[in-house]
Amino acid sequence: MAKYNGVSISVIRRMPRYYRFLRELKDKNILRISSKELAALMGLTASQIRQDLNCFGGFGQQGYGYNVPVLHQEIGNILGISNCFRTIIIGAGNLGKALTQNLAFPTMGFELIGVFDNNPALKGVQMNGFSVRMMDDLEVFCSQNKPTVAVMCLPDEAVEKVCPRLLACGINGFWNFTHVDIAMKYPGTTVENVHLNDGLMTLCYKLSDNLSKE
Repeated sequence: MAKYNGVSISVIRRMPRYYRFLRELKDKNILRISSKELAALMGLTASQIRQDLNCFGGFGQQGYGYNVPVLHQEIGNILGISNCFRTIIIGAGNLGKALTQNLAFPTMGFELIGVFDNNPALKGVQMNGFSVRMMDDLEVFCSQNKPTVAVMCLPDEAVEKVCPRLLACGINGFWNFTHVDIAMKYPGTTVENVHLNDGLMTLCYKLSDNLSKE
């Protein structure tokens, strides 16, 4: 299993969920919570929560539990939320548009600074305050604004042409909505793949499994 700084990816993938639940508790002015109470909210075990958090130093106090605002901030630090990585979206179709308009990038550690497409009909179209730029402008824009992350919302067949350009511009982080294995083709990149098909088929399996038990 892949590890980052000795921590398994399965633990890392649970951190955003902790962060979200703790934010909701903080917004309700709840100042402390035990591992047992947090486990009940999240559908985990208290032991699992303690094991996960111990990977990063623990943070709890015996007999007290966890200080909610402090733990929320600590997990934000673990995730690197304050880094605000400068980010561009490649592909201003339906998916790119939805991400631009609906995601609060800064709350997740990213600063969206530009949206690109190669469709002349989209040139200058406004998306949540961003004017869609043409791919011809990519190199100049990146030279001036220094993004390090690209959100890939383009057709699979376009990835082979676009990726080398992005890498040459200093971009090595990819939130990848395509079916192309960018990390395999371009070693040294940092990639998080989002396969909507896989998620839907996983749901199909769960529903089918439930039917088999009836």
